[in-house]
Formats: sequence, structure tokens, C-alpha cells
Amino acid sequence: MQLIVLGLNHKTAPVDVRERFSIPEEKIRRGLRHIDEYDAMNEVVILSTCNRSEVYAVVEDADEDLPMLKQFLFDLAGNEEDIDDYLFYYGGEECISHLFEVSSSLDSLVIGEGQILSQVKKAYAIAREEGTTSTVLNTLFHRAIATGKRVRTETRIAYNAVSVSYAAVELAKNIFGDLTKARVLLLGAGQMGELTAQHLVDKGVEKVYVANRSYERAAELAEKFHGEPVVFEQAMKQAVGVDIIITSTGAPHYIVNTWETQQLMTKRKGRQIVFIDIAVPRDVEPEVADIKGVQLYNIDDLEAVVDENIKVREQEAEQARDIIEEEVYELVNKFRYLSFRPVMALLADKADRIRCREVKRAMAKLSDITPDQRKVMENMTKMIVRKLLREPMTKINGSAGSANEQYYIDAMRNLFKLDTVREQSSEEKHHYRYAQQ
Repeated sequence: MQLIVLGLNHKTAPVDVRERFSIPEEKIRRGLRHIDEYDAMNEVVILSTCNRSEVYAVVEDADEDLPMLKQFLFDLAGNEEDIDDYLFYYGGEECISHLFEVSSSLDSLVIGEGQILSQVKKAYAIAREEGTTSTVLNTLFHRAIATGKRVRTETRIAYNAVSVSYAAVELAKNIFGDLTKARVLLLGAGQMGELTAQHLVDKGVEKVYVANRSYERAAELAEKFHGEPVVFEQAMKQAVGVDIIITSTGAPHYIVNTWETQQLMTKRKGRQIVFIDIAVPRDVEPEVADIKGVQLYNIDDLEAVVDENIKVREQEAEQARDIIEEEVYELVNKFRYLSFRPVMALLADKADRIRCREVKRAMAKLSDITPDQRKVMENMTKMIVRKLLREPMTKINGSAGSANEQYYIDAMRNLFKLDTVREQSSEEKHHYRYAQQ
């Protein structure tokens, strides 16, 4: 048995290719239910997100079974276009290291992002539910999930905002502490406004008001986040009752001016308000910052924070890589220990897996077979396997304790490829077997 991963991600494929090979949960489950139709695939987990589609598998022979795994990926996606230049392939120890980096968010588009670990958990849970994991992938994914948790616990890789929209929300949280009682007005319902609204809702804000030149768009976004749309021209009247105003319009001029804000603060009776202007060009007139009770932050303030936070995450990533290296080393040793089971037990297991798979395929073609005939076929195939293994078993048992014992053990492992994780020569170690770097 050998461990392998084949797939594509944001490092190897553009978004239009990733979109065409994105695999919804329904197709993943359907594909897992039919892995018996693919020779030599013993265990499978499928991880598909917006930035990656990867198939982790335990196969009989990594090199020989790679085309089969590629076909499985094509069948899952319902697409057979030529994408060899976008695919990557790892085997053995490199496969383990790759999954650990994925679950620790070191392989993410944004280092330290929080979604990927839950996505790895879900991918593994689906495979468990469909019965396509066993000793190897259970061991691998349990350790990968534990490694992801350890990285997030022992480093500060996920502590700092690395997007302007998220930084804006973090800034608001730092000012007000608990956002669950905060009321927020969004001026602008574009992509940046939507991202900011999502982060605000995730932080549990009490109410989100959305104002946009297009009221329909404001209503659409407000409905998505259980907020309330506001007519754009009436937005500053609504601001009397809010705590935070976040602006992200595409207007070529200021939409919040000093005079209007002074009027607003009079109505608020001096109660503090925070403007976070993430628009370019700016939405809020700079002099607004001079008004008593107003705090104004613009995109330069936020980008400075983001740049610093990216540096911090990159520093934390180095510590995370040390953790991953340690975890990979321990798991590789554990897999090697599993491979040190008596060699004939390993061979018997492999032979019986092949026997069961072939019997199942044959039964599927014999729809009218009786239970007695099925029993005869099962007994016959078991006897074939037993008789084929008798001579090798006698030979290796006869060599026990002799000078030839290790020679026969090594020969059996090599001939029948019984190691889960095998040593790779320098020529075999390719970070991307297909993908062009």
C-alpha cells in the first residue's frame, strides 16, 4: 500500500480552472460510493474548496495507479480537459507534509486563515461516513487535524487581520470591545462592503444598515445578513442611532463632509462615532476627524496594520513549519512501524483486499447468482489466495533466524510493495510531478 495525493490548487491553477474542477459535496459522496470501480484504490478522502481540489488515496502502486487516480478526479469533476500542467502529485512522506501544511493553513492563499482546518475535518468526516477510510487515512487525517490545531494553539499565525475588510472590523472591535451591542451603517454595497458585512455578522453585531446608490443592491445585501436597507440620501439621518460607519463606495468625491457630520454630532449630543473609510478615493472628508466625538480611520491606517500583520504571520509560519516537520517525522515513523508487521501478514492483507475487490466486481456482473453460488465463489477465491501464498510463506518461515531472513523480508516488501511510506530517491522527489512552477 502506498499513500498519494493528486490535485490542483491556487498555486498551480488559475481560478477558471479551479472553478471547473470544484467538486460539490453531493458529487464527492457519489464518487466515494463507487471507488470499487477503480482498481487498486483502497482508501480515499476528497478535499475540495474554492482554492483546491485534492484526492488523497491509498493505492497498491503509486506510479502505476497515478493515471487511475487522475481519471477518478476527472470523473468527480465531470471534466476531462487536458490539465496536466496544473496538477500536482505527492507520494509518501511528501503527501503527509503537504496535508499537514494544508490543515495548518500554510498552503492557503492567506496564511493563517481559519476556514481550511474545518474544511479538512469535513472532508475526512464525509469519507468516514461513506466508508472509504481505514488504518492509513484514519491515522493520517487524525494527525493532520491535530497538527492544524497545534499550530493555531502554539503560534499566533491566525491572530492578526490580513485583509482590509477584516482589519476594519478588528479595529471596530478594539474600540468598542464587545460588538454584540453595536449598530453599524455600511455606505456602499460592493465586494468590499459585502466582505466587511460578513465579518461584522461573524462578530455578532446587533444591527447592520446598508445604504447604496442602488437601493435594490442595498436591499439584497441587507437581506443576506439579516440587516436593514437604507435609502442612500437618508443615510446620515440613520447614522444618528449607529456606532460605526464603514464607507466603501466608488464615488469620485467625498460623500461624508464636515458640515453634515457636525449636524450629525449635534443630534447625537456628542455621543462618540467611528468612521472607517476603506474607499479609494476616500469617501470621508479628512477634516471630519477634527470634530469632537469623531474618530476617523482611512485605508492607509488599515493597510499599515495589514502589512505589519502579514509580516507577523510570516514569522509565525516559520515556527509552524518546525511543528509540522516534527509531526511529519513522528507519523512517518508510525507508518514504518505499521509496515514492520510480519511481512506475510501484510501480504495476506493485500491479497485479500484484491480478492474481495475482484469478487465484488464479478458479483455485480452476475445479477442472478444464488447465495449458494456466491458462497462457492467466495470459498474458491479464498483457496486460490491461500495456495498462492503457501510457498512464499513456507520459504520465509524457513529462513527465520538464518542469515537470509532479512534478505527474504526485504525481497517480499519490494516485490509486493508492502510499505505505506517508502524512501524516495532524489530523482523521485518532485514537488509537482505535473505542474509547471
